[in-house]
Amino acid sequence: MTSAPAGVPVVSAADIERAMTPAAAVEAIAAALRSGLDVETDHERIFAPLSSGDFLLMPSESPDAAGIKVATIAPGNSRLGLPKISAWYLLFDRETLQPSAIVDGTRLTTLRTPAVTAVAVRGLLAADPDAPRPGIEHLAVLGSGPQAIEHASTLAAILPVAHVTIIGRTPERVADAVATLRRRGLDTRAGAPTDVRRADVVVAATSSSTPVLDLADVAPGAVVAAVGAHGLDHRELGAELVRAADVVVEARASAVRENGNLAAAAVGGTPLAAPANLVELVAGDVVRRSGAPAVYTGVGMAWEDLAVVQGIMEVMRRESASEETT
Repeated sequence: MTSAPAGVPVVSAADIERAMTPAAAVEAIAAALRSGLDVETDHERIFAPLSSGDFLLMPSESPDAAGIKVATIAPGNSRLGLPKISAWYLLFDRETLQPSAIVDGTRLTTLRTPAVTAVAVRGLLAADPDAPRPGIEHLAVLGSGPQAIEHASTLAAILPVAHVTIIGRTPERVADAVATLRRRGLDTRAGAPTDVRRADVVVAATSSSTPVLDLADVAPGAVVAAVGAHGLDHRELGAELVRAADVVVEARASAVRENGNLAAAAVGGTPLAAPANLVELVAGDVVRRSGAPAVYTGVGMAWEDLAVVQGIMEVMRRESASEETT
């Protein structure tokens, strides 16, 4: 960890990786959801258009801290071999609003997004109407970028995962993702869209703005997590799948504002029933229907970043205190 000119610590991507494992990030998210957090009143995300994409501002506060993530979203970067999302996180003391840390927001995003998804998938597997499911037999991941890799790794960090299939449009990127996950100890292979039907858990982490999955593509009772689409005009899931599924979102308020998967399913058809949110899922209040798929669809919320950042800073404070006493 280094310091900014004003003496504020700067937490690098390497610092984040040393301080917090994927499993610990999952528990930080779960702990926040169990703490009495009202996800429905979290601050809205603020989008500001730029010539090459968007600025995204994500402010939030907890009983102990306040923070904001400042991110850029550049869709064209994929063609240049650059990250689509770049970010920094600014952490402040809640009472004085003085800055207390600057955190690499890009690595934070690839840590917290799969952590939130893992909380949802674990909860939906536990709510299986036939019997709680303690693991994943076949995980199919649509997408081959950093989020696809980190979602597979994070799920495997908290649940037994027997097999992983990576499905993507670019063979070289798929091969790289498969190799990375194999190095991490996961039984992984490249696959085709038809493999999705054999998976009990499916993660869609793509940049597609049109559906990559629909009801006929998934097995009855499968758990589907869609996390790649952002904005009401973008969706990864077909309307039939969303309408047939037991749906969970991070928060109903943020889903109404930003979730294209839900918006498209409601247009011109039967209105969707109000989905459950993550607080209700973690509390065990979600009841799934036998034979119906379960869908978690997320857009990203500011409280998630703050929960993980606070966990990172707590670990680093303990390590610093330990070094001072030795």
